[in-house]
Parts: sequence; C-alpha cells; structure tokens
Amino acid sequence: MSIIETIADVDNSFLSRRELTCNFAGLGGKLKSLEAVDMITKELKLDGKFVIPMRLKTHVGKSLVTGTFYVYDDEGLAKKHVNPTIFSRIEKTKVKNEEAEAAAKEAATEVSVEDTPVEESKEEGKSE
Repeated sequence: MSIIETIADVDNSFLSRRELTCNFAGLGGKLKSLEAVDMITKELKLDGKFVIPMRLKTHVGKSLVTGTFYVYDDEGLAKKHVNPTIFSRIEKTKVKNEEAEAAAKEAATEVSVEDTPVEESKEEGKSE
C-alpha cells in the first residue's frame, strides 16, 4: 500500500497544465512542500516536468495531508500563470535547505584539533 493516494488528476488543456490532488497518509505535520514534490515526481514518474506545490492541507484529528500540485511542461509558462510569490517562497526554501545541508556537511567533516594546555599545566606542577 502506497503512502500517496491520487484523489484527482485533471488535464487542464486551457491552461496547459495537469492539476493533481493527492492524499499523503500518516504524514500530518511532518510533510514539507519540497518533500511532497519529490514524492509526487517519483511516484507518478514526472521527471523533466515542472511541479509546483500549491497547497498542503492537514486534516484536524487525522494524520492525513491533502496536497494540490500543478504540473507544467514549461517553466516559463508556469511563471506566467502562477503568482510570483509562490516561486519566491519555493526559492527561499531551496536556499535554506541547501545552506542547512552545507552546514551539516561542514560540521561532519570538521575535525577539532585540541591543544594540549592540560598536559603543560601538569608538567609545570611536577617541576615545582
């Protein structure tokens, strides 16, 4: 049984996009929009398409998230149709995730070099 259940899959030929509505079971309060886009892209094999998360709605008392996504073939067309605020939020989130990954990678590779002042103080105490 898959976590993702497709509720509606509409081909909007007037706006040249595909409109998806999906339920994500068991991910209430845990799902981020970019993670949802990745899951949708892998599940529905949308490689090469431009997927925009429009809305993620959590249901009260349930661990269910309903997401609405627009799938475009062309990024330029998507920028004409969709509010620019949504694109700025997506970019901010991507930059924030990249910075967090870089910081985590840097912290993991950083080797702390300890100076030996403890040993010097012990030797000073012995000579006196």
